[in-house]
Amino acid sequence: MPLHIDPANTALLIMDYEPVILGFLDDTAPLVESAARTAEVVRGAGGTVGFVRVGFTDADYDGFPEGHIMGDRVKGSRPNMDADSPKTALFDGLGVREGDIVVRKRRVSAFSTTDLHEQLTNAGVSTLILAGAHTSGVVLTTVREAHDLDYRVVVLSDACVDPDDSVHSFLVEKIFPKQAEVVETAEFISALTADVNAG
Repeated sequence: MPLHIDPANTALLIMDYEPVILGFLDDTAPLVESAARTAEVVRGAGGTVGFVRVGFTDADYDGFPEGHIMGDRVKGSRPNMDADSPKTALFDGLGVREGDIVVRKRRVSAFSTTDLHEQLTNAGVSTLILAGAHTSGVVLTTVREAHDLDYRVVVLSDACVDPDDSVHSFLVEKIFPKQAEVVETAEFISALTADVNAG
């Protein structure tokens, strides 16, 4: 079926596009530049743009219980996972603008330790367009939580990346379609533009 997008109730979420997460890529520029262009299109159409980053303060590290798998991993990655480290900052090339939603999370999902749902609800958002890294991390977890929060979810398959290509392919082809629409960025932009022009 054709993809239809109403920008008035749509938000693009760009998740974990930061050096510490995308360090497995040989070249981050194409991914970051594509996300920035997509964000500009969404803003221009009247939609909402949000950015989600992960980083930890001393209190956040202390908040992990003993033996917590994620907690032990991020503690072992200090100082690169510190909230004030350049490694956890959003890439400058993403072009964050005044009025964009920006949240810092302390777990995997974009929702679980943030006020993202409240901000999206206040903005009248009911459709989420997801881009993120890793596909098996923030994207997978956010797809499921967004679905349970009754959002319409659209995953931009070519704006999601994972260190394991086979895992990425399995998720976008077999798992995500159970709870989301999966399209490439060009198809999303085409649908958004068509619906804006039709309106």
